[in-house]
Amino acid sequence: MLACVTVWDTGFEDRLAALEPDLLDTLGRVYGPEAAPAVARTLVGIARAAHDARPDDLRELDAQRLREPDWFQRPSMVGYAAYADRFAGTLRGVGERAPYLCDLGVGYLHLMPLLTPRPAPNDGGYAVMDYRSVRPDLGTLEDLRELTTTLRADGISLCLDLVLNHVAREHEWAVAARAGDPDKRAYFHVHADREVPDAYEATLPEVFPDFAPGNFTWDDDLAGWVWTTFNDYQWDLAWSNPAVLCEFADIILSLANLGVEVFRLDAIAFIWKRLGTSCQNEPEVHDLTRALRTVARIAAPAVLFKAEAIVGPADLPAYLGVGEHAGRVSDLAYHNGLMVQIWSMLASGDARLATHALQQLPQPPSTTAWITYARCHDDIGWAIADDDARAVGLDPFAHRRFLSDWYSGAFPGSWARGLVFQQNEQTGDRRISGSLASLAGLEAGDPDAVARILLAHAIILGFGGLPVIWMGDELGLLNDAGWADDPAHAADNRWVHRPRMPWDAVGSDPHGITAGLRHLLDVRRALPHLHAASPTELWDPRDGGVLLVVRRHPDGPLLGAYNVTGRVGWVAADVLHWLGLHDDALVDALTGSAPELHDGAVRLEPYAAAWLHLGAARG
Repeated sequence: MLACVTVWDTGFEDRLAALEPDLLDTLGRVYGPEAAPAVARTLVGIARAAHDARPDDLRELDAQRLREPDWFQRPSMVGYAAYADRFAGTLRGVGERAPYLCDLGVGYLHLMPLLTPRPAPNDGGYAVMDYRSVRPDLGTLEDLRELTTTLRADGISLCLDLVLNHVAREHEWAVAARAGDPDKRAYFHVHADREVPDAYEATLPEVFPDFAPGNFTWDDDLAGWVWTTFNDYQWDLAWSNPAVLCEFADIILSLANLGVEVFRLDAIAFIWKRLGTSCQNEPEVHDLTRALRTVARIAAPAVLFKAEAIVGPADLPAYLGVGEHAGRVSDLAYHNGLMVQIWSMLASGDARLATHALQQLPQPPSTTAWITYARCHDDIGWAIADDDARAVGLDPFAHRRFLSDWYSGAFPGSWARGLVFQQNEQTGDRRISGSLASLAGLEAGDPDAVARILLAHAIILGFGGLPVIWMGDELGLLNDAGWADDPAHAADNRWVHRPRMPWDAVGSDPHGITAGLRHLLDVRRALPHLHAASPTELWDPRDGGVLLVVRRHPDGPLLGAYNVTGRVGWVAADVLHWLGLHDDALVDALTGSAPELHDGAVRLEPYAAAWLHLGAARG
């Protein structure tokens, strides 16, 4: 045992020696070269203390992850996301339901906010009052430790939300600030009058214009205006104060020592403020993330960071790292653009906008991965760039209006049953709430709804990255008709797509959705082309209703073809020819047999997917 500890300690010192110069450089860019050494010393002290306290089984996990750094990129990896209480009641209940997740093939579980929030309203748990305790109704920190241990034994890594931009007004830092503590007051952006807030407001958007207009709130106890981007009870933190960075480094490593493996860095795009900008996506955001990641790599190298950056397409790649930051920021980032384009394609029956928009994104660093998803806990905002829409002949404002009309069911002939969320009268923006099944037409009884549901999942599974299934989508859960019955949720219609897991219905599968998704997952595991490190290419469609996604691999290319229309679609013969997929060995991995060819072109049924490659047909 002593020999093992010596090896582990040597590993810590080796990592520290290798990464400390990078940490100093990064901190110097944010806080200046004079302040950086002192901040680095504090962070190294936090890392050393956390490493010393790290349990042996987690040190073993660190060693395993260092040996197999691509564990989260493999085609066998699939994620699942849920609210703990809506999935299984408590943390213990989640552990008891681990066999269900294992049977589905889940290797990554994201549980929505479970650290102690303020009493309602609390923005669905994103107004955190205490980062060092668990919601009492869900359990205790010991229950969290037991859950991570149970999941890890089943090969499932736990991801938790860590809200970086703000804390609840009731958090101990805010309480101290309101009580007159000058050090804690400096954790927040506080202004005595409206001069500075008004200067910022000139360029700041509103996140919740309906129920939280503006970005600053007067607080009598502070005798000042405090920055509140989201709600008046969520106080933005001043990351320009290095003490805030150090606090979060300690929080992350404390939770990591309970077995949390992945941190979803919530609202990360907002953490740095700069006058005259939208105060989103500023360069310091990526430096601060890099600094936190470096500290975590030194103390607990099994830990991954996931950026919750729901931003425009042009700003998205930076969260996985571009240029000098490549591969040194977050390990994972949401591919919000893919999700938006899936719904745009299904409504319009046209893959050309999606193709052009997705072609604009560079390949992510080979050590990272996109989180690909068709739905999540949040609303859908139509993050379609004006330039992308115009490039394919669309009026961007008219197209976004069309999508909102379509998915709210207002457009003639729409099969979708969503709800408008946060309509902005000034800009015309309307976001949409609704479950995947209801948005895809199952609630309306549309005969193609199941095919659309499976097609959306085929796209996220075949695109490249770590695909995540939102709880209940594997069952085809519809909108929750009673979403507003709870007074705490009545003002937020996003709860319409956050129903409770109907365990009594699991296994019935009346529409074949579960069986269809399981088949997709089974096929995916056997395709090395779908490793996240393999490059993804979007090919211009010959048939405008068919999305063409090419995955490059030493074994040869894999062509994902997705018919987003209700008519027969085609994969043109010249596409197959240029990819070298035109001989007698062409196989559709999803059927295990040769595809139907007409004059060298592959026929696709309405809303059908094909994963085409060279191989041996089954049977």
